[in-house]
Amino acid sequence: MQFEQGPYRVSVATDGRGALEFLAGNADVDAVLIDLNMPGMTGIDVMEAVRRDARFAHMAFVVLTAAGQVGQVERARELGAAAVVTKPFSPKKLYRQIATMFGDTPDADLGGEG
Repeated sequence: MQFEQGPYRVSVATDGRGALEFLAGNADVDAVLIDLNMPGMTGIDVMEAVRRDARFAHMAFVVLTAAGQVGQVERARELGAAAVVTKPFSPKKLYRQIATMFGDTPDADLGGEG
């Protein structure tokens, strides 16, 4: 919800197939926040499919992962993950990290370490 309050347009897919279906019709997406553990397809499966499509060469992936998924994190980095965030995480810190990635300054009311 913090992303929706900021300068970002947010769309949500509940699984990997839904994400690919959405992206197929929306090549202007700049970044995807993706969990490595999703129903149907893993985050790695989605990243591999997206990376095969030249329309998405510019797309940044911010990967959410649980501790202990070292092999999957390495593969995500090979696929060009812009950032890897380990769960549990602070939503405010995640927001600030993505805002910084895009050269934005997070709103002052989102500050703090929470």
